[in-house]
Amino acid sequence: MLEWNPNDPDTVKVHYDVSAWSLEQRAELAEALAEAELAHVWEGDEVVFPEELEAEADALFEELEQVLGPFPIPLAEDDPGIEYGLDEWPPADRRTLAQALIEGEIPHRWDGTTVIVATDAEEAVDELLDAIEQGTLVLASVSGGTAPEGALDRLFSASDRLARDADDRAGREGLRELVDQLEPNAPPYGVSAATWSRTVGAARRLADLVGDEEASSSDIIGAAQALRSLVRQYV
Repeated sequence: MLEWNPNDPDTVKVHYDVSAWSLEQRAELAEALAEAELAHVWEGDEVVFPEELEAEADALFEELEQVLGPFPIPLAEDDPGIEYGLDEWPPADRRTLAQALIEGEIPHRWDGTTVIVATDAEEAVDELLDAIEQGTLVLASVSGGTAPEGALDRLFSASDRLARDADDRAGREGLRELVDQLEPNAPPYGVSAATWSRTVGAARRLADLVGDEEASSSDIIGAAQALRSLVRQYV
């Protein structure tokens, strides 16, 4: 990780405003930053990087947008907004609201479990809240199901076999049977969306190599080791 002093007045910094991100999205971002080992600090609702890491930070945010996005429209600085305290709501309902606000292009920001929305959107948000509480609003993007039962164990078993022997028949067949059932936006319980998306990507890359007659054993073993490393902590 790059060593830098964010308090050095001569340090050029780049700022990323995540004030409109939900608590869950910020948790995903924090996990991704830790895994990428990018030097950064939090300043209120902004993530700050040294200028020399701007390209890496941009790439990380683009990857997260593909997994979590699109991202919300921030609340205007001169708009005091309307607050809704949702601490008693289940996380699933808050995720539904967060996605509905994004899809409705309603400017807002989250403060923990409290959401502050644009003043002129109060009526529209009230309708969204009523619909969620009544169970009549269920968005496909937040109700896409979960991974097949035992997916993590099966991924680990297949990748472990192929990491040891690129021609292992059980590993190849197990991977082939499972990979088409995996969706990046349908993680198993306890696995973050960002981590699962990377895991599915790694599984698909390994499956492509296994199905490529020209792929070398070393390439297959390397891809299998990468996948095994991703899922090892969950089995």
